Amino acid sequence: MSISRRDLLKLTGVAGAAAVFPALVRAQGIEKKEVQIAVGGQALIYYLPLTIAELKGYFKDEGLTAKVIDFAGGSKALQAVVGGSADVVSGAFEHTIILQSKGQFYRTFVQQGRAPMIVLGVSTKTMAHYKTPADLKGKKIGVTAPGSSTNMMASFFLAKHGLKPADVSFIGVGAGAGAITALRTGQIDAIANLDPVISTLVHTKELKVIADTRTLKDTQEIFGGNMPSGCLYTSQAFIDKNPNTVQAMANAMVRADKWIQAASFDDIAKTVPKGYLLGDPDLYKLALQGNKEALSPDGMVPADGPETALKAQAAYIPNFPISKIDVSKIWTNDFVIKANKKYPHA
Repeated sequence: MSISRRDLLKLTGVAGAAAVFPALVRAQGIEKKEVQIAVGGQALIYYLPLTIAELKGYFKDEGLTAKVIDFAGGSKALQAVVGGSADVVSGAFEHTIILQSKGQFYRTFVQQGRAPMIVLGVSTKTMAHYKTPADLKGKKIGVTAPGSSTNMMASFFLAKHGLKPADVSFIGVGAGAGAITALRTGQIDAIANLDPVISTLVHTKELKVIADTRTLKDTQEIFGGNMPSGCLYTSQAFIDKNPNTVQAMANAMVRADKWIQAASFDDIAKTVPKGYLLGDPDLYKLALQGNKEALSPDGMVPADGPETALKAQAAYIPNFPISKIDVSKIWTNDFVIKANKKYPHA
């Protein structure tokens, strides 16, 4: 027998309905219950909070049906949202800055990572005699996708050492087994990628790390301050139209952030899809250990982070309109503050 919401309220009263069917009543205020989240390389530890929120049913608990659409890199995920085939991006914070420089206003509303977790390394086979960043000139550097955060980090590193992005060739290799194969077979000489890809190549001594942003200390040394990384962001128009939907997503993600902090590496490895482990659960757990500090404990964007990200963009993009960027419009902690009140503990 089906029962309408009106009949339900008549029978039980509003308070009674809330007690008997909390999910139904909670969902009433959500403007858009079905959301598409575009991500570039979901198997990466960088996006672990999104995976946990999805697999543990946290979106569903908030009254949402969330469909995660996986792409080769963050720039591809961004294109999906700008093009209208997805609602929200799970991607790198700095994309919001690039978008604003083009007159498009997108805002981060919950953090997944508080350090980029991106590692730049050279092949021990094709660049066995690497000594300084100048040796990268004329080489092929693999990134998840052109224009992605891995591309940005490598470009920033080059600029810091007197090289231009045009001095190398950037090649999209994805964020999984294909990236590993590209380095092993000599298709690329260096790679900017994340774990578990990096740990796999370091473990087999096929990669020499030359820049690492998996810890807060190294990140602050490279970028000069806190550098926000993985986040959920969407257009300001979507936030204005669907504030309760955005709050529900922030709730789910903060809950996932906190579950990860409380969970053991064994628990996490058992929860993620088997394919994420790249055939070596122990190596995946080692990679988790190396990235744990970089994963956000509470979804909050650090106050100095947006300015650090802006300076990083200006450091390697010629004629970047830094004075025209209003960083206050690319992020907010308002939704996360409410989410932490709802979920103070894991």
